[in-house]
Amino acid sequence: MSGLLALLDDVAGIAKVAAASVDDVVAAAGKAGAKTAGVIIDDAAVTPKYVQGFAPARELPIIWRIARGSVFNKIVLLLPVALLLANFAPWLITPLLMIGGSYLCFEGAEKIFHVLFPHGSHAIDEDMNVRDPGHLEEQKVKGAIKTDFILSAEIMTIALAAIEAPNLWMQAATLAVVGIGVTVAVYGSVALIVKMDDVGLFLATNAPTPVGRGLGRGLVKAMPGVMKTLSIVGTAAMLWVGGSIIIHGMEVLGFGWLGHHIHDWAYAIGHSVSDGWVGAVEWISKAAMDGVFGLAWGFVLIPVATKVIGPLLSKKAATH
Repeated sequence: MSGLLALLDDVAGIAKVAAASVDDVVAAAGKAGAKTAGVIIDDAAVTPKYVQGFAPARELPIIWRIARGSVFNKIVLLLPVALLLANFAPWLITPLLMIGGSYLCFEGAEKIFHVLFPHGSHAIDEDMNVRDPGHLEEQKVKGAIKTDFILSAEIMTIALAAIEAPNLWMQAATLAVVGIGVTVAVYGSVALIVKMDDVGLFLATNAPTPVGRGLGRGLVKAMPGVMKTLSIVGTAAMLWVGGSIIIHGMEVLGFGWLGHHIHDWAYAIGHSVSDGWVGAVEWISKAAMDGVFGLAWGFVLIPVATKVIGPLLSKKAATH
Protein backbone atom coordinates (compact mmCIF):
# COMPACT_ATOMS: atom_id res chain seq x y z
CA MET A 1 0.00 0.00 0.00
CA SER A 2 2.81 2.39 0.84
CA GLY A 3 4.39 1.61 -2.56
CA LEU A 4 1.10 2.34 -4.29
CA LEU A 5 0.72 5.64 -2.43
CA ALA A 6 4.27 6.58 -3.36
CA LEU A 7 3.51 5.77 -7.01
CA LEU A 8 0.35 7.89 -6.91
CA ASP A 9 2.32 10.71 -5.32
CA ASP A 10 4.87 10.49 -8.14
CA VAL A 11 2.08 10.49 -10.73
CA ALA A 12 0.56 13.57 -9.08
CA GLY A 13 3.95 15.28 -9.17
CA ILE A 14 4.35 14.47 -12.86
CA ALA A 15 0.84 15.78 -13.53
CA LYS A 16 1.69 19.05 -11.78
CA VAL A 17 4.84 19.44 -13.85
CA ALA A 18 2.87 18.68 -17.03
CA ALA A 19 0.18 21.18 -16.08
CA ALA A 20 2.83 23.81 -15.39
CA SER A 21 4.40 23.04 -18.78
CA VAL A 22 1.04 23.47 -20.51
CA ASP A 23 0.59 26.81 -18.75
CA ASP A 24 4.08 27.83 -19.85
CA VAL A 25 3.32 26.84 -23.46
CA VAL A 26 0.04 28.78 -23.49
CA ALA A 27 1.67 31.84 -21.92
CA ALA A 28 4.60 31.71 -24.33
CA ALA A 29 2.23 31.20 -27.28
CA GLY A 30 0.19 34.22 -26.25
CA LYS A 31 3.29 36.39 -25.99
CA ALA A 32 4.72 35.12 -29.28
CA GLY A 33 1.38 35.44 -31.04
CA ALA A 34 1.08 39.09 -30.02
CA LYS A 35 4.38 39.82 -31.78
CA THR A 36 2.91 38.55 -35.06
CA ALA A 37 -0.15 40.81 -35.00
CA GLY A 38 0.88 42.82 -38.06
CA VAL A 39 1.32 39.75 -40.26
CA ILE A 40 -1.94 38.26 -38.95
CA ILE A 41 -3.82 41.42 -39.94
CA ASP A 42 -2.22 41.17 -43.37
CA ASP A 43 -3.21 37.50 -43.70
CA ALA A 44 -6.82 38.10 -42.64
CA ALA A 45 -7.17 41.13 -44.92
CA VAL A 46 -5.65 39.47 -47.99
CA THR A 47 -7.46 36.10 -47.93
CA PRO A 48 -11.08 37.17 -48.71
CA LYS A 49 -10.08 38.21 -52.25
CA TYR A 50 -9.44 34.56 -53.13
CA VAL A 51 -13.16 33.73 -52.96
CA GLN A 52 -14.39 36.75 -54.90
CA GLY A 53 -16.26 35.77 -58.05
CA PHE A 54 -17.26 32.28 -56.89
CA ALA A 55 -20.73 30.97 -56.14
CA PRO A 56 -21.66 31.35 -52.44
CA ALA A 57 -21.77 27.56 -52.08
CA ARG A 58 -18.05 27.34 -52.95
CA GLU A 59 -16.84 30.07 -50.56
CA LEU A 60 -16.56 28.03 -47.35
CA PRO A 61 -15.08 24.94 -49.09
CA ILE A 62 -12.41 27.16 -50.66
CA ILE A 63 -11.60 28.77 -47.31
CA TRP A 64 -11.44 25.31 -45.70
CA ARG A 65 -8.98 24.11 -48.36
CA ILE A 66 -6.80 27.18 -47.84
CA ALA A 67 -6.96 26.74 -44.05
CA ARG A 68 -5.85 23.10 -44.35
CA GLY A 69 -2.99 24.21 -46.59
CA SER A 70 -2.09 26.85 -44.01
CA VAL A 71 -1.91 24.28 -41.20
CA PHE A 72 0.25 22.05 -43.41
CA ASN A 73 2.50 25.02 -44.17
CA LYS A 74 2.94 25.93 -40.51
CA ILE A 75 3.10 22.57 -38.76
CA VAL A 76 4.54 20.15 -41.31
CA LEU A 77 6.82 22.37 -43.40
CA LEU A 78 7.77 25.45 -41.42
CA LEU A 79 7.87 24.32 -37.79
CA PRO A 80 10.69 21.75 -38.25
CA VAL A 81 12.65 24.16 -40.44
CA ALA A 82 12.23 26.99 -37.93
CA LEU A 83 13.48 24.79 -35.09
CA LEU A 84 16.45 23.58 -37.11
CA LEU A 85 17.39 27.12 -38.08
CA ALA A 86 17.00 28.45 -34.54
CA ASN A 87 19.17 25.71 -33.04
CA PHE A 88 21.74 25.08 -35.78
CA ALA A 89 21.82 28.08 -38.15
CA PRO A 90 20.33 31.12 -36.39
CA TRP A 91 22.35 33.44 -38.65
CA LEU A 92 20.10 32.41 -41.56
CA ILE A 93 16.87 33.60 -39.93
CA THR A 94 17.32 37.32 -40.64
CA PRO A 95 18.18 36.91 -44.37
CA LEU A 96 15.24 34.54 -44.84
CA LEU A 97 12.93 36.97 -43.09
CA MET A 98 14.17 39.73 -45.38
CA ILE A 99 13.46 37.59 -48.45
CA GLY A 100 9.91 37.03 -47.20
CA GLY A 101 9.55 40.74 -46.45
CA SER A 102 10.74 41.56 -49.96
CA TYR A 103 8.05 39.27 -51.37
CA LEU A 104 5.39 41.13 -49.36
CA CYS A 105 6.73 44.48 -50.60
CA PHE A 106 6.64 43.25 -54.19
CA GLU A 107 3.08 41.93 -53.83
CA GLY A 108 1.82 45.19 -52.32
CA ALA A 109 3.67 47.42 -54.78
CA GLU A 110 2.51 45.34 -57.76
CA LYS A 111 -1.13 45.80 -56.72
CA ILE A 112 -0.68 49.57 -56.50
CA PHE A 113 1.23 49.65 -59.79
CA HIS A 114 -1.62 47.76 -61.46
CA VAL A 115 -4.13 50.32 -60.14
CA LEU A 116 -2.01 53.27 -61.28
CA PHE A 117 -1.06 51.73 -64.63
CA PRO A 118 -3.68 49.11 -65.56
CA HIS A 119 -2.15 46.33 -67.59
CA GLY A 120 -3.23 42.93 -68.64
CA SER A 121 -1.81 39.71 -69.93
CA HIS A 122 -3.59 37.61 -72.52
CA ALA A 123 -2.03 34.46 -71.10
CA ILE A 124 -3.18 35.29 -67.59
CA ASP A 125 -6.66 36.29 -68.76
CA GLU A 126 -7.00 33.03 -70.66
CA ASP A 127 -5.63 30.97 -67.77
CA MET A 128 -8.04 32.56 -65.30
CA ASN A 129 -11.07 32.47 -67.62
CA VAL A 130 -14.19 31.71 -65.60
CA ARG A 131 -15.42 29.38 -68.34
CA ASP A 132 -13.50 26.75 -66.38
CA PRO A 133 -14.50 27.44 -62.75
CA GLY A 134 -12.83 24.25 -61.52
CA HIS A 135 -9.48 25.31 -62.93
CA LEU A 136 -9.97 28.84 -61.63
CA GLU A 137 -10.67 27.50 -58.13
CA GLU A 138 -7.53 25.35 -58.21
CA GLN A 139 -5.44 28.33 -59.29
CA LYS A 140 -6.95 30.57 -56.61
CA VAL A 141 -6.38 27.99 -53.87
CA LYS A 142 -2.78 27.39 -54.97
CA GLY A 143 -2.13 31.12 -55.08
CA ALA A 144 -3.64 31.60 -51.63
CA ILE A 145 -1.60 28.77 -50.11
CA LYS A 146 1.58 30.15 -51.73
CA THR A 147 0.94 33.60 -50.24
CA ASP A 148 -0.01 31.97 -46.94
CA PHE A 149 3.32 30.11 -46.94
CA ILE A 150 5.22 33.41 -47.02
CA LEU A 151 3.02 34.98 -44.35
CA SER A 152 3.15 31.81 -42.24
CA ALA A 153 6.95 31.76 -42.49
CA GLU A 154 7.00 35.33 -41.19
CA ILE A 155 4.56 34.45 -38.39
CA MET A 156 6.49 31.37 -37.29
CA THR A 157 9.89 33.11 -37.43
CA ILE A 158 8.68 36.18 -35.54
CA ALA A 159 7.00 33.93 -32.97
CA LEU A 160 10.16 31.83 -32.61
CA ALA A 161 12.22 34.96 -31.97
CA ALA A 162 9.81 35.95 -29.18
CA ILE A 163 9.83 32.54 -27.45
CA GLU A 164 11.91 32.22 -24.31
CA ALA A 165 11.70 28.44 -24.00
CA PRO A 166 14.19 26.34 -22.01
CA ASN A 167 14.33 23.48 -24.51
CA LEU A 168 13.54 22.33 -28.03
CA TRP A 169 10.29 20.57 -27.08
CA MET A 170 8.89 23.67 -25.42
CA GLN A 171 9.76 25.69 -28.53
CA ALA A 172 8.04 23.13 -30.74
CA ALA A 173 4.90 22.99 -28.57
CA THR A 174 4.68 26.78 -28.40
CA LEU A 175 5.13 27.19 -32.15
CA ALA A 176 2.47 24.54 -32.79
CA VAL A 177 0.01 26.36 -30.52
CA VAL A 178 0.79 29.67 -32.23
CA GLY A 179 0.46 28.14 -35.70
CA ILE A 180 -2.89 26.45 -35.05
CA GLY A 181 -4.27 29.38 -33.05
CA VAL A 182 -3.36 31.91 -35.74
CA THR A 183 -4.85 29.71 -38.48
CA VAL A 184 -8.14 29.31 -36.60
CA ALA A 185 -8.31 33.05 -35.86
CA VAL A 186 -7.47 34.15 -39.41
CA TYR A 187 -9.61 31.74 -41.40
CA GLY A 188 -12.46 31.76 -38.90
CA SER A 189 -12.59 35.55 -39.29
CA VAL A 190 -12.36 35.24 -43.07
CA ALA A 191 -15.24 32.76 -43.14
CA LEU A 192 -17.40 35.17 -41.14
CA ILE A 193 -16.48 38.08 -43.41
CA VAL A 194 -17.19 36.35 -46.72
CA LYS A 195 -20.52 34.90 -45.50
CA MET A 196 -21.73 38.13 -43.94
CA ASP A 197 -23.64 39.11 -47.09
CA ASP A 198 -25.47 35.76 -46.98
CA VAL A 199 -26.32 36.40 -43.33
CA GLY A 200 -27.61 39.83 -44.33
CA LEU A 201 -29.73 38.36 -47.14
CA PHE A 202 -31.20 35.79 -44.75
CA LEU A 203 -32.08 38.49 -42.22
CA ALA A 204 -33.51 40.78 -44.91
CA THR A 205 -35.94 38.08 -46.08
CA ASN A 206 -36.62 36.10 -42.89
CA ALA A 207 -36.16 38.34 -39.85
CA PRO A 208 -39.43 38.65 -37.89
CA THR A 209 -39.00 42.37 -37.11
CA PRO A 210 -38.46 45.46 -39.27
CA VAL A 211 -35.27 46.21 -37.35
CA GLY A 212 -33.85 42.78 -38.18
CA ARG A 213 -34.79 43.09 -41.86
CA GLY A 214 -33.26 46.57 -41.99
CA LEU A 215 -30.07 45.24 -40.42
CA GLY A 216 -29.96 42.52 -43.06
CA ARG A 217 -30.36 45.02 -45.91
CA GLY A 218 -27.65 47.17 -44.33
CA LEU A 219 -25.24 44.24 -44.21
CA VAL A 220 -25.88 43.38 -47.86
CA LYS A 221 -25.29 46.99 -48.95
CA ALA A 222 -22.21 47.40 -46.75
CA MET A 223 -20.29 44.25 -47.72
CA PRO A 224 -18.95 45.44 -51.11
CA GLY A 225 -17.46 48.46 -49.35
CA VAL A 226 -16.13 46.26 -46.55
CA MET A 227 -14.45 43.92 -49.03
CA LYS A 228 -12.89 46.86 -50.90
CA THR A 229 -11.67 48.32 -47.60
CA LEU A 230 -10.17 44.97 -46.64
CA SER A 231 -8.33 44.84 -49.95
CA ILE A 232 -6.85 48.28 -49.27
CA VAL A 233 -5.98 47.35 -45.69
CA GLY A 234 -4.38 44.13 -46.89
CA THR A 235 -2.18 45.96 -49.39
CA ALA A 236 -1.17 48.56 -46.81
CA ALA A 237 -0.42 45.83 -44.28
CA MET A 238 1.74 43.99 -46.82
CA LEU A 239 3.84 47.11 -47.38
CA TRP A 240 4.02 47.97 -43.67
CA VAL A 241 4.98 44.48 -42.54
CA GLY A 242 7.36 43.90 -45.45
CA GLY A 243 9.04 47.28 -45.03
CA SER A 244 9.44 46.91 -41.27
CA ILE A 245 10.96 43.44 -41.70
CA ILE A 246 13.51 44.72 -44.22
CA ILE A 247 14.44 47.72 -42.06
CA HIS A 248 14.79 45.60 -38.92
CA GLY A 249 16.85 43.05 -40.86
CA MET A 250 19.17 45.81 -42.03
CA GLU A 251 19.65 46.86 -38.42
CA VAL A 252 20.48 43.30 -37.38
CA LEU A 253 23.02 43.04 -40.21
CA GLY A 254 24.71 46.26 -39.15
CA PHE A 255 23.03 48.74 -41.50
CA GLY A 256 20.89 50.57 -38.97
CA TRP A 257 21.04 54.12 -40.28
CA LEU A 258 17.62 54.01 -41.95
CA GLY A 259 15.93 52.38 -38.98
CA HIS A 260 17.50 54.92 -36.60
CA HIS A 261 16.37 57.83 -38.77
CA ILE A 262 12.81 56.49 -38.98
CA HIS A 263 12.77 55.99 -35.20
CA ASP A 264 14.01 59.55 -34.61
CA TRP A 265 11.53 61.05 -37.09
CA ALA A 266 8.63 59.10 -35.60
CA TYR A 267 9.71 60.14 -32.10
CA ALA A 268 9.80 63.79 -33.15
CA ILE A 269 6.37 63.60 -34.79
CA GLY A 270 4.89 61.78 -31.81
CA HIS A 271 6.17 64.34 -29.33
CA SER A 272 4.82 67.22 -31.40
CA VAL A 273 1.27 66.45 -30.26
CA SER A 274 -0.44 66.44 -26.87
CA ASP A 275 0.72 63.89 -24.29
CA GLY A 276 -2.34 61.67 -24.60
CA TRP A 277 -1.60 60.92 -28.26
CA VAL A 278 2.19 60.61 -28.24
CA GLY A 279 2.36 56.81 -28.36
CA ALA A 280 -0.32 56.41 -31.02
CA VAL A 281 1.05 59.14 -33.29
CA GLU A 282 4.61 57.83 -32.93
CA TRP A 283 3.49 54.28 -33.83
CA ILE A 284 1.40 55.45 -36.80
CA SER A 285 4.25 57.61 -38.07
CA LYS A 286 6.74 54.75 -37.89
CA ALA A 287 4.30 52.33 -39.55
CA ALA A 288 3.64 54.85 -42.33
CA MET A 289 7.35 55.38 -42.98
CA ASP A 290 7.96 51.62 -42.94
CA GLY A 291 5.14 51.28 -45.48
CA VAL A 292 6.54 54.01 -47.74
CA PHE A 293 9.91 52.28 -47.70
CA GLY A 294 8.17 48.97 -48.43
CA LEU A 295 6.38 50.54 -51.40
CA ALA A 296 9.63 52.00 -52.77
CA TRP A 297 11.45 48.69 -52.35
CA GLY A 298 8.54 46.88 -53.97
CA PHE A 299 8.67 49.17 -57.01
CA VAL A 300 12.38 48.39 -57.32
CA LEU A 301 11.59 44.67 -57.22
CA ILE A 302 8.80 44.73 -59.83
CA PRO A 303 11.11 44.75 -62.89
CA VAL A 304 13.44 42.26 -61.21
CA ALA A 305 10.57 39.86 -60.53
CA THR A 306 8.76 40.28 -63.86
CA LYS A 307 11.75 40.55 -66.21
CA VAL A 308 14.30 38.28 -64.53
CA ILE A 309 12.96 35.94 -61.86
CA GLY A 310 9.60 35.22 -63.52
CA PRO A 311 11.01 34.25 -66.93
CA LEU A 312 13.70 32.10 -65.27
CA LEU A 313 11.09 30.21 -63.25
CA SER A 314 8.86 29.79 -66.32
CA LYS A 315 11.79 28.48 -68.34
CA LYS A 316 12.72 26.04 -65.59
CA ALA A 317 9.11 24.83 -65.30
CA ALA A 318 8.94 24.38 -69.10
CA THR A 319 12.08 22.20 -69.10
CA HIS A 320 10.44 19.86 -66.61
